[in-house]
This record gives sequence, structure tokens and C-alpha cells, in this order.
Amino acid sequence: MNEMGNKRAPWHLWVVGVLTLLFNAMGGFSYTMTRLGKLADLGMTADQIAFFNSYPLWANTMWALGVWGAIAGSLLLLAGSRFAVSALVIAVVGLVGTTIYQQLLVEVPESLQSWPLVIAIWASTIFLLWYAGKMRRAGVLK
Repeated sequence: MNEMGNKRAPWHLWVVGVLTLLFNAMGGFSYTMTRLGKLADLGMTADQIAFFNSYPLWANTMWALGVWGAIAGSLLLLAGSRFAVSALVIAVVGLVGTTIYQQLLVEVPESLQSWPLVIAIWASTIFLLWYAGKMRRAGVLK
């Protein structure tokens, strides 16, 4: 504890925060490149680009909530803010919406299908939400 009675951030908060920020930043980069129309610069084919450009507004909004909620959650965790949990709830809502769109409502081109990536995104987001909640309950996040 510090002189004000608040719990100090444990060393693992920094590890979790930095690693998830780096992971989530890849999603932010992908989303930004998509919105800027720069997918060809990443080596995507015309069919892959057309798929991302076909997202309806609601699905694009869900993607944005997932990506930016996760980035905000990592940053807020590193800042010691209890609002990390709220940001991560938003990220989960976005992830659910994006998953519904991609898995139930549209056919994702085979070249863009990656179950290991989908599992990694879900695992990272759910873990980060759980971890932030645990740190808030422990009094680390204020």
C-alpha cells in the first residue's frame, strides 16, 4: 500500500497490460487500415478487400466497439482506472456482434478464416475482462 492507503499495482498488471495492448493494437491497426482503404498495401486480394468493404454499418460499429474497447481496456488497466472494466464490457459486446455477423450472417472468404485467431481474440478479451474485474475487486483499480 502507498501512503494514501491504495493498493499498488502488482507486477503482473504491467505484464498483462502491455502484452494485451500490443495484441489489441494489431486489431486497431487492421481496423484503421480497413477504414482508410489501405488493405491492398497489406497484400490483400480484391475479393478480401470487397468482403471488408461490404460490412453493413452495424457490423462495422460492432467491430469498432470490439477493437477500440479492448485497446481502451488495456490502456485504462495500465492507468490503474476502474473504467478498464467498462471498456472491456464494451469490447465483449463488440466481439459478440462481430462474431454473430461473421459466423452466422455472412460467408467469410476461406482465405480470411482463421480459427486460431478467433480463439485468441476471444481468449484475450475474456481473460482481460476477468483480470480487470479481479484487479478492481482487489482495490488496485480506482
